[in-house]
Amino acid sequence: MIADTRTNAGVDDISVYRKLHMLADSPDRLVFAMSAGNLSITQAVLASLAEGLPSGDPDLPVRTVANAPSMFRVAQLVGEAVHEQRAVIAKALEESQLAPSASMLLGGRIGDGPLKLFRLYSEGNFIECQKEQPFLQIGEMKYGKPILDRALQYDTELSEAVKVGLISFDSTLRSNLAVGRPLDLVVIPADPQGHVVQRRIGVDDAYFNDLSARWSLMLNEARATIPDPPFMLG
Repeated sequence: MIADTRTNAGVDDISVYRKLHMLADSPDRLVFAMSAGNLSITQAVLASLAEGLPSGDPDLPVRTVANAPSMFRVAQLVGEAVHEQRAVIAKALEESQLAPSASMLLGGRIGDGPLKLFRLYSEGNFIECQKEQPFLQIGEMKYGKPILDRALQYDTELSEAVKVGLISFDSTLRSNLAVGRPLDLVVIPADPQGHVVQRRIGVDDAYFNDLSARWSLMLNEARATIPDPPFMLG
């Protein structure tokens, strides 16, 4: 997962908030969530998940990410929290006729189960990442998606996939002022014993700046090798 940290309510109201959140980190589970959309909804969702959702039985403990038996059940829990908090905030904004929305990516593993990645919608429903669609996006996606569509496949090596993801973000940063660094990155390998990478990429990050400069140079070099349109030769 890669997330930027810029939120804005207009060109003169720009703030930095973390959008990549760790929901669980214990010997039997590692779960992250990434958020986009209305900040009040996503912050309320995170607070609700931290407290736990009612089980419906006073004799049973609240439902939390820490006691969910599978990633599918975690997705259901987070989806329920998103749906409830969106309804609460939408009710409060009825007079303003605003329709707040939020979306999330949820990923990780529980126990010996496989890695899972889900996209959750404002209504609380969700879809799972599959081989036929090897990546999921939320938030501002139109500038970076063409790069992912061209360069990312299900069997792409993990390091290469991270590089492609960063190039995609670089393209978005170039074209949209609503997206900005720092970027937060988490990489979870398929091997449960593999090294989990967590990194914040600031404006002075040497690798990202070099990647951005090289990509711009190579794009211009590639463009120069393509013949001009023959119908423009007169």
